Amino acid sequence: MQLERRRTARYPFAATAEIIDEKANARTSASRVTDLSENGCYVEMMNPFPQGTGVLIEIHFETEFLEVHATVAYLEPKLGMGLTFNDMQPYSTSVLIKWLVKAHYSMFV
Repeated sequence: MQLERRRTARYPFAATAEIIDEKANARTSASRVTDLSENGCYVEMMNPFPQGTGVLIEIHFETEFLEVHATVAYLEPKLGMGLTFNDMQPYSTSVLIKWLVKAHYSMFV
């Protein structure tokens, strides 16, 4: 059995995202965010970035978006990658909290 290392609860989520490799300035769009937490998310994509890569992710959900610097925590080749959020601005933090509350309550409906 694998040890749980997450600091906060993860919620099912479905949103689109654009991701930029900050060093190479390589942009990937039409990725899909499938899990979300206070500290990170999981992004489905065919060619995930290597572990440790610094990225800028812009997540779009309904009429809002958030933008945050993140680091690739782990990857699953040809499936996706887990990101850890870094340095989130106050506006993005408020959007993230709103989304997490909505995701939490939708689990019980």
